[in-house]
Amino acid sequence: MNSSVCLIWRLRNNIFSENRYEILAERENRMDLKEFFQQNPRAALGFSGGVDSAFLLAMAVKYKAQVQPYFIKTAFQPEFELHDARELTRRLGVELTVIEHDILSSRQVAENPENRCYYCKKTLFGLLKEKALKDGYTMLLDGTNASDDSSDRPGMQAIRELEVRSPLRECGLTKTEIRRLSREEGLFTWNKPSYACLATRIPAGTVLTEPELQKIEKAEDKLFCLGFTDFRIRLFHGAARIQLPAEQMAKMTEMREEIYRKLKPYFKAVLLDLETRKSV
Repeated sequence: MNSSVCLIWRLRNNIFSENRYEILAERENRMDLKEFFQQNPRAALGFSGGVDSAFLLAMAVKYKAQVQPYFIKTAFQPEFELHDARELTRRLGVELTVIEHDILSSRQVAENPENRCYYCKKTLFGLLKEKALKDGYTMLLDGTNASDDSSDRPGMQAIRELEVRSPLRECGLTKTEIRRLSREEGLFTWNKPSYACLATRIPAGTVLTEPELQKIEKAEDKLFCLGFTDFRIRLFHGAARIQLPAEQMAKMTEMREEIYRKLKPYFKAVLLDLETRKSV
C-alpha cells in the first residue's frame, strides 16, 4: 500500500507567524535560535521531518541561515517520514538531500544489542558528517531538545562523540514549547506524534532483518489508514503487540475484527497491550 495515500499530517496555510519565540527567550534570559544562527550561519542538519528538526529548519530559514537538511533513508525509516520531510522542505523552499544507506550491513547494528542506537547513530551521523564536509559544511546539527534525557541514551553518546550541535537543547527548548511554537509558526508537524525508528519494535537481542522491518511498517500503515495515531506495533515472539493511547482503546475494541483481518497475514497472533501509551 502506498503510504502517502494514508498520511495523517496535512499542511496548514502559513509557515511563519510573529516573533513569539524571540520574546519567550528574552523573557527567560537565555540564548534564542536567532542568536544561535547569527553566530552559526552555515551548517548541515540531520533532518527527520519530525517535530523537532522541522521546527529547527523553519527557524533557520526564518533567520536566514544557510542550513542544508540531509535525510538518511534506511530500512529503519518508513516511507511516510521521507514524504513528510520532502513536503516540509518544499514548503520552506529548501532543497532536501536524501542519502540511501544499508544500515543492516553494519553487524553491530543488525545484531540489535541493547546499545544498538549508539552504533546506528555513530554510523549514520558519521556518514552524514562525511557528506556534509564534502559539501562544504563544517558544522553538523541535530534536533535533540531540552526534554531529551541524555544520561541513559546510547545514541546521545554517539552524537557527543561526533561533536554534533543541538541548538534546541542549547537554547533550552522543551518538546512542549517546540510543539506550541511550531503551531504558532504554522508548521503542519506541530502535533505530529513522536516516532521512534522501526528497529525499536523488535526486542533487543533479536537479529534485525529487512523482511521483518517491512512487515512491521506495512502493519502499522494498515492501522494508520484506519485512523489510529501515536501507536506502536511491537514484535512479541512472532505476534504483534499493539500499544495505543488510552483514548483509542475503545475504537480498537470496536474495530477488533477488521484489525485482526488486516494484521493476521503478517503475524502469528495479534495482541493488545493493556498498558496504554503516553504521548510525548
